[in-house]
Amino acid sequence: MTEFRLIEVLLVEDDPGDVLLCREAFSHNKVGNNLHVVNDGEQALAFLRGEDPYASAPRPDLVLLDLNLPRVNGFEVLEEVKKDPSLRSIPVVILTTSEAEQDILRGYNLHANAYITKPVDFDQFTRVVRQVDEFFVTVVKLPGK
Repeated sequence: MTEFRLIEVLLVEDDPGDVLLCREAFSHNKVGNNLHVVNDGEQALAFLRGEDPYASAPRPDLVLLDLNLPRVNGFEVLEEVKKDPSLRSIPVVILTTSEAEQDILRGYNLHANAYITKPVDFDQFTRVVRQVDEFFVTVVKLPGK
């Protein structure tokens, strides 16, 4: 029997529609994980580093990262996370609209754990969220879990 583990998920997304879609997908899939949302790359780095106003925020077990973000873009966030010894073990899944080969290659070169193009259809989006959830909650052994 598989043990259910509640994980902390940080969604880094500036589009309110995509945030809502992701919240609905988690709810639709009955994903009980804690979903935290920040709207730009600067907030993401502050959250991950436990800086104000996120000093009491939990350390995420998984980051879902959009690339097209204000202030600090997703590639810059990914690069900062993966070069920081205290953060690099956190899996980062790029979840973006870009299908550009150079973005995919750059994401993996910066050590993204996965690159997923956002489905525009709600049913497909919920399927992707369920698959990400199943993989990172059921299949993968995360540090400290």
